[in-house]
Amino acid sequence: MEQKNLDALIWKTHTLYPGPQSAELDNDFQKATAKAMDFRERYRGKVASLDGAGLLQALKEYEELEELIVKPQLYAHLLFAADSEDEVNKRLSQKAAEFGNQMSREVLFFDLEIIQLEEPAFSALAADERLANYRHYMESQRKFRPHMLPEREETLLKQKSLTGTEAFSRLFDEISASFRYKLELEGEEQELTGEELLGLLHHPQASVRERAFTIFLKRHEEQAIVFSTVFNTVALDHGQDQELRSYRHSMEPTNLGNEIPAEVVNRLMSVSEANYPLAQEYFRIKAKLLKMDKLKNTDVYAPLGETDKRYTFDEARDLALAAYGRFSPDFRDMAAAFFHEGRVDALPRPGKSGGAFCMGMTPALSPYVLLNFTGNLRDVATIAHELGHGIHFTLAQRQTMVNYHAPLPLAETASVFGEMLLTRHLLEEESDPQVKIALLCAQIEDIIATTFRQNVLTRFEERMHLERQNGLLTATRLCELWWEENARLFGDSVEMIDAYRWGWSYISHFIHARFYCYSYTFAELLVLSLYQRYLSEGEAFIPVYREILASGGSRSPADTVRSAGIDLSAPDFWQNGYDVLRDLVENLKQLIKP
Repeated sequence: MEQKNLDALIWKTHTLYPGPQSAELDNDFQKATAKAMDFRERYRGKVASLDGAGLLQALKEYEELEELIVKPQLYAHLLFAADSEDEVNKRLSQKAAEFGNQMSREVLFFDLEIIQLEEPAFSALAADERLANYRHYMESQRKFRPHMLPEREETLLKQKSLTGTEAFSRLFDEISASFRYKLELEGEEQELTGEELLGLLHHPQASVRERAFTIFLKRHEEQAIVFSTVFNTVALDHGQDQELRSYRHSMEPTNLGNEIPAEVVNRLMSVSEANYPLAQEYFRIKAKLLKMDKLKNTDVYAPLGETDKRYTFDEARDLALAAYGRFSPDFRDMAAAFFHEGRVDALPRPGKSGGAFCMGMTPALSPYVLLNFTGNLRDVATIAHELGHGIHFTLAQRQTMVNYHAPLPLAETASVFGEMLLTRHLLEEESDPQVKIALLCAQIEDIIATTFRQNVLTRFEERMHLERQNGLLTATRLCELWWEENARLFGDSVEMIDAYRWGWSYISHFIHARFYCYSYTFAELLVLSLYQRYLSEGEAFIPVYREILASGGSRSPADTVRSAGIDLSAPDFWQNGYDVLRDLVENLKQLIKP
């Protein structure tokens, strides 16, 4: 590929700062430090004495300060994600981490003093219309009141995290990004990144799929000591935090932050498990389509028919944009801006973070998207997925800083909805029945991956944290937990390759965010409901959906989706989503009838 084309696949970060050693970046580090110290000097110990007007002014200053603090950190994260082996990027990333830690300690008092307000005083402030924009933010912070420690202890815990879990998270990222893999392909030995190797799970040859995944997992097994130590440290730290803060169970802080009652999460997971046989039914159908007696887990995403075709990046981008354009021209324009403005990094290369993400910045700064594009259909869906995040962040820019980020249960809504739009676009453009079968299979597999597989991940994580409370988890035990939870999903419909025991070791969500994975299951089932509304209401649904995304984090998840007529506490809500999946499986069975 020509250098010009390669450059088009790498994001441009100069709109944030001219470079990692620029004076502008250094000035922002210094300016933010000075402003944080000034904010602390003027407001520490005084929040309880502020009236509505005074607290409003303090909150606005706090948001301005947060935007200033986060900009250099986000810039450093983008550079490090693009190339974690570059020495300048490494130093800047560590500097940004230490800076962020210091700044959070400087302003920690502010949230703590809001949390510690006596109930009569807080109720009066919450009722003040001047603070209406901040009411949800303050109420969501207050939910942590029984679990907060005094400022001194909170500050010490934050400070020590730099040499604790944050250091282990960084180690995990650097080791994972440093891996190189050698694979003989078409008679030639090739050196591949992890993302390129995982991309071969979509290869048409079963032997290539199994060999690629085995090589990937065996490389992780070679670092068993490191990965098991990282996982144990993260789990031990979480357990100690749980004890210090008097949480009743390991998922409670995540549920509080997500504003989702534990009973709703438990129902989500139990309903998912009750529907595992539906996934197993599909896996048996897929085996017949592939003319296999039984799938191996390396065959689950094997291509059918035309879906083994390769896409250029331009083709993949245009398909995703066309799908959004059929939904709404405005949505297409928001998605297209990522490419026009150089805010997409799609080229796999050594040192680059694996997977894909959309980095929401601030209400004043446009989001960025990282991809690892290898040219298969799954990569086309990933573009639609991450652009969905981007549209969500773009619409939420009408919010102020504390309300900008959607809560985790809604964070995957726009991304999953985008994938549904893409699948519909591909199916409607296609006339070949065999290709329609392949596309329908791809959609079903996406739903299975985003619901059932994420439920498996959540159950593994839950068991890991629970067992770690009783002592060290060996690498062998982690492998056993992983194997057992995956076996519950696959049943006798899929044979797991032996190397898959190490499948837990490369899942970054386990390291970076406790119990993030159930948000995918939540979002997929929510999106199936929203998508059904769209199909029945057409264009009338678009303003409702747009408002859900534009609300950012200004309301709880339940309040946000209530406008679309959705009740998250309804006993049959989660099952309704799986009923949609069942209908898709039935449609597939009709298509493949002889």
